[in-house]
Amino acid sequence: MSKITHTQSPTAKLFLKDGTIFEGKLFGAHRSVAGEVVFNTGMVGYPETLTDPSYKGQILVMTYPLIGNYGIPEMNAIEQLQKHFESDKVQIQALVVSEESVNYSHWNAFQSLDEWLKEFGVPGLYGVDTRQLTKILREHGTMLGKIQIDKQKIEYYNPDVENLISKVTVPEVEEHGKGKKRILLIDCGCKKSILQNLIDRKVSVLRVPYDYDVNKENYDGVLISNGPGNPIVYKQLVESAKKLIQKQVPTLGICMGHQILSLAAGAKTYKLKYGHRSQNQPVKEVGGTKCFVTSQNHSFAVDTKSLPRGYFPWFENLNDYSNEGMRHEKLPFRSVQFHPEAAPGPVDTGFIFDEFLKDVK
Repeated sequence: MSKITHTQSPTAKLFLKDGTIFEGKLFGAHRSVAGEVVFNTGMVGYPETLTDPSYKGQILVMTYPLIGNYGIPEMNAIEQLQKHFESDKVQIQALVVSEESVNYSHWNAFQSLDEWLKEFGVPGLYGVDTRQLTKILREHGTMLGKIQIDKQKIEYYNPDVENLISKVTVPEVEEHGKGKKRILLIDCGCKKSILQNLIDRKVSVLRVPYDYDVNKENYDGVLISNGPGNPIVYKQLVESAKKLIQKQVPTLGICMGHQILSLAAGAKTYKLKYGHRSQNQPVKEVGGTKCFVTSQNHSFAVDTKSLPRGYFPWFENLNDYSNEGMRHEKLPFRSVQFHPEAAPGPVDTGFIFDEFLKDVK
């Protein structure tokens, strides 16, 4: 168990675009930041959550009151990086919690949450009434906000109008795994657990930047990964997905990939009121009787009614009945809004990768 005491923490304020102000104490990096304020209901898994590239541009509010109690594993070790993180850096703009656990205890802990955030220049705010804050976000919807230190003024920032994927995609082509079948992984901010699920299934993976020319390589199937931002911003990516559809290449989309593939097919997307960010979202297979517990993180959804002829909804969310997946009635195109790789979270839907590879083989 590590015992740490904070020095005197300066105060800072969280300003919401509607004029609401919350005051708290700073930990992590001491600097002002702006972004979209969203909430996550997960009780555990904050190392994975905070390194998820889909959170790029967002100020994350954790509804579970105690965060940091089991510390952070060592990030420099490759084995630890693959097991406990979704990328090699903290991706969020800032973290807001009710209580930041100063004393952490875990056999695998290497450093405190405070030290980890400082390392990546990410501020945290504790001592905030996150229950009231979450209630506001549920009723109003996600909104722009900023954490501001008195002497560091900053303007509001809307991540939905920016190309966030360009900040989280791989800079160059990477090759992983060994297998007879070759999968092109289009990296829109791919979580490491997606890559690991493919490698575990004995395929070769060519991981490429989001704007890579899909005509340059030979492959047996394509996976379009998760990623941050508004899907309609990524017109070049949608055009790439259209080429895959024209060539009838077996394709799986996950999260952002689901939205991109749906847009390429001719469907429409819309912004959810406050998004789905949790580890226990109930999802039902359309036309079936099975219900799955899923892990999710997204702001936008596909409009089921806009799916073109030949495509039909695959799953639906039992909380708000929004679309959670689609597939083609004959051709090898399928996608899911939730995370079948689920780390952290339930592993009910790992079969999605197996279904995709059946299409490939």
